[in-house]
Amino acid sequence: MLSLATDVRVRNWQELQSRLYHGAWQDELQRFRSPFVFRGVANATHSLETTLTRLGHGYERRERSLLRNFRKYAHRSAVNVDSLWNWMALAQHHGLPTRLLDWTFSPYVALHFATASADHWSAAAAIWCVNCLKIKRHLPAILRQALKDEDSDVLTIEMLDRAAPTLTQLENLSRSPFIAFFEPPSLDERIVNQSALFSVMSKASASVTAWLSAHSDLIHRIIVPPQLKGEVRDKLDQANINERVLLPGLDGLTQWLTRYYSPRKMGDGVANRDGVQPGKKRPPVRLRPPQ
Repeated sequence: MLSLATDVRVRNWQELQSRLYHGAWQDELQRFRSPFVFRGVANATHSLETTLTRLGHGYERRERSLLRNFRKYAHRSAVNVDSLWNWMALAQHHGLPTRLLDWTFSPYVALHFATASADHWSAAAAIWCVNCLKIKRHLPAILRQALKDEDSDVLTIEMLDRAAPTLTQLENLSRSPFIAFFEPPSLDERIVNQSALFSVMSKASASVTAWLSAHSDLIHRIIVPPQLKGEVRDKLDQANINERVLLPGLDGLTQWLTRYYSPRKMGDGVANRDGVQPGKKRPPVRLRPPQ
């Protein structure tokens, strides 16, 4: 079971809101600007595995073949600039196994992905929070300088193209593995609406979970108990944080409607505030149609 020393467990909606925006006040700016990026996982026991590592033994040797053939068979107009990082972002966006991981600047988007699947409502969820300001200290000098020159906290496709136009050059920037965060181009509304960014490990064989766990000053996880998931899900839906918005198109619309109108099992993701015991039958709840 995955458990980190920096895990923060919340008991209710109020505590959850407080922890999601903890440390957001920036005194020098006189603004609330969180230094964290977020990733929501439906089951807190799951590590941060990339789709590439899920291919199994020898996955790191298949990465270049996957990308080479994706670039060969994809339509030439799929990217504006013919660069590795544009192609990798596009490939990740469309489900090709890569070393990238999806993150978001929005804590509510992370909450959505942590609570959208009813299959995991019996398990606690986790919101991974990584401090993008502090993580810059662990980047190679050339990437730190690029961020300084652009007065930016995360990298862009253009910065990566200049510093490391190939994966071999990325790995050669440092003897030790490192993780970098970058914003993808606005490929479509999904990228924009999810306030998305990607992480990339300098070595395909390096574990994201292991690297972050070894740098506990950069991260913490917010653990959402299963009995709180129902309340979180309902409040996110009312706040219009749902598949219809985050996955624009008919697929997202049908996912949202299917989940919204699916009956909820007794005690599934709901705290027993009214004294009803989990598993005890009650009259079905009539759902009000979305406005």
